[in-house]
Amino acid sequence: MSNCCSNNSSQSTSQNCSQCGQFCKRVEMRTIYHQVRFPDNQAIAPGIYYFCAAKECTTGYFSITGSIIPKQNLTVHKDIMDDRLCYCFDIDAAQYRSALIDNTADGIKSFIIQKTKSGDCACDIRNPCGQCCLAKFNQLEKEYR
Repeated sequence: MSNCCSNNSSQSTSQNCSQCGQFCKRVEMRTIYHQVRFPDNQAIAPGIYYFCAAKECTTGYFSITGSIIPKQNLTVHKDIMDDRLCYCFDIDAAQYRSALIDNTADGIKSFIIQKTKSGDCACDIRNPCGQCCLAKFNQLEKEYR
C-alpha cells in the first residue's frame, strides 16, 4: 500500500479539540499546506497540528501553541459537511450507504483498495485528516449490518 495507509508513529499522537472536546489526531504539515486555501496556506506557522473531524465544530486544525485554522478556510470545507468518505476518488457516505443497500459496495471498496495498493491515492494530502479512508468505509459497513 502507499504511505497514506501505512502506520505512522507520528500520527498516533492525539489531543482534544479546545473548542468541542473531540478526540483529534496529529496531522503532518504537508497535509495542512495542501488543505488550507490560498493565501492563508502561506501564513501557517510550522508546528504540531491536529485535525478536528467533528462536523459541528468550526475548528479545522489547531496547534499545541494555540493556532487555530477554521474549517471554512479549508479547500474541502463543503466535502466535510457532505460526509465525504474518499477524497481521492470522490465518494461520499450517502453513495456508499446506497451501494451497501444495493449490494454493490464490494466493487467500490475493491477499487479503492486496488488504487491504494498501486499508490494511486493521495490521502496524505487530499484527506483533511491526512489518513487513509478505508477505516471510514469499514465503519459504515459495521453501522449498516
